[in-house]
Amino acid sequence: MHRWSKLFVPTLREAPADAEVASHKFLLRAGYVRQVGAGIYSYLFLGQRALNKVIAIVREEMDTIGQEFFLPAILPREIWEESGRWTVMGDNMFRLKDRKGADLCLGMTHEEIMTSIARNELRSYKQLPQIWYQIQTKFRDEPRPKSGLLRVRQFTMKDSYSFDLDAAGLDKSFDLHDVVYRRIFTRCGLKFVAVDADSGAMGGTKSQEFMVYTDAGEDLIVSCPVCGYAANIEKATSLLGAVTEMESTGDGTPELEYTPGCAAITDVAEFFKISPASDIKCVAYMALKRSATKGKPDTWHGLAVFLRGDHQVNETKLQAAVGAAELRPMVGEELEKFIHGPAGYLGPVGLKHVASPLSTNEPDGLTVVIDKGLEGRRNMVCGANKVDYHLRNVCPGRDFSWTLSADIRSVNEGEACPTPGCAGKLVVGKAVEVGHIFKLGYKYTESMGATVLDPNGKEVKPIMGSYGIGIERILTAAIEQSNDANGFWLPASIAPFTVVVTVTNVSDTLLRETGEKVAAELEAAGLDVLLDERDERAGVKFKDADLVGIPYRVNVGKKVAEGKVELVTRAKALSEEVPLEELTALLKRLTVE
Repeated sequence: MHRWSKLFVPTLREAPADAEVASHKFLLRAGYVRQVGAGIYSYLFLGQRALNKVIAIVREEMDTIGQEFFLPAILPREIWEESGRWTVMGDNMFRLKDRKGADLCLGMTHEEIMTSIARNELRSYKQLPQIWYQIQTKFRDEPRPKSGLLRVRQFTMKDSYSFDLDAAGLDKSFDLHDVVYRRIFTRCGLKFVAVDADSGAMGGTKSQEFMVYTDAGEDLIVSCPVCGYAANIEKATSLLGAVTEMESTGDGTPELEYTPGCAAITDVAEFFKISPASDIKCVAYMALKRSATKGKPDTWHGLAVFLRGDHQVNETKLQAAVGAAELRPMVGEELEKFIHGPAGYLGPVGLKHVASPLSTNEPDGLTVVIDKGLEGRRNMVCGANKVDYHLRNVCPGRDFSWTLSADIRSVNEGEACPTPGCAGKLVVGKAVEVGHIFKLGYKYTESMGATVLDPNGKEVKPIMGSYGIGIERILTAAIEQSNDANGFWLPASIAPFTVVVTVTNVSDTLLRETGEKVAAELEAAGLDVLLDERDERAGVKFKDADLVGIPYRVNVGKKVAEGKVELVTRAKALSEEVPLEELTALLKRLTVE
């Protein structure tokens, strides 16, 4: 039995000024963590106890489909170069040298290491499928550490990797993880949603994130309350409503209009008395294309993007559409070189473009991308590539062409759901990612030369999947979804203790002895019990208990003389008098509901 008087639980009455989100404030106030540096935290007794419970659930569920490994955190450069990610990871990777000058890094993820094991050890299709996982510390040189444990430089991850003979096998491994992840997050008490997502630097095709809605989140989730459609803003689509087109003027061909001082879309819309939906906006970038040949330099290419004036470029979608590793805005000299126009008055009419995105055959050429929302539109307004001038009567496809048409915009709240037959309107909300599963395909087995013999004796490359869970993120998400002004409450499955037995007056022999007896009986029944027998005022103890995330409190007070104690359910802020002989059975029932 744990006694509060013997534990190190350094609670704070106020959170530090730099703690902004609820989970950060309460993790510090409840004595779960202490900050060492930017994005670096020590986990104290209560915090580590809660995280261990999360890990136990993750391990128990993952053991039903996979085998646990433990891989090194310090890794040689060479294995990352095999996959091409030594360069791709850029400044996000912690890099160092050993005493002999060899390049090393701290592991952000372990696709390369798992693939190297498969390459060296797997020989035949008979050894497949394989699902290998680990629970280990990861490192990321986060440029903006903030929000407590939500954006850090050192964190704990469950990462797993599947190896299958073919796509059908990968589908099964993916689905197994989907089922297991849902069980894990349900057991951890999270209210989560699974959404379509982007695979990012890990590569791959089908990608699904598990998200928990909270204002502390930095991800935006688009969802439909009618049919359940949900996707990360980086993947979400919608149906655009009909737009009333402008009437043409003159002979209906592009007409130059003097628009002094109208560089902003709002000014253009006001000048022409139109909706921003009838304006063609330009966003100009320089796009980095990685060299496919080792030793050859990467190259930057001009990229002009056109979309409706009321829409915003989704850079993740854009990067995927053109195959860019990185984007940055064009500067003045580049605007003159590639578009021959000034900022605020850029337009697509008259632009010459390359035939394929970021063409290495035309390194000084311009890639022109239009959003799908411009297709079929008529009589629009756009910049004339001349200061203080715009063009009207512009029709995409008639008056200008492009390299690529793609969905490269962010969905707006209130747009129509893309699910066929659904009449719902989309809503956008902030969320925290707690898990991510995606199909890697052959990205790593091909680049690293991993093969097995198929049933016909032919060498083939296994197909891979990659699956991650942020351990600390489960804890922080649970706090974000269950807190009030006095503290927070965790689900019994991951709380450091299930119940705190609070002796309201330790100088009263009857109360003290009853508290000891109640705590012992609850512990014997399999509950995690904390006995608060500190020589403090009852109010102080109640405040501490409310603060530190324990879901149930048993107050041992004057009613003991009548054979009763007070049971407080933290989530509901409700209390009830319970006969002593019924307490254990009631708490056991509550903690498994």
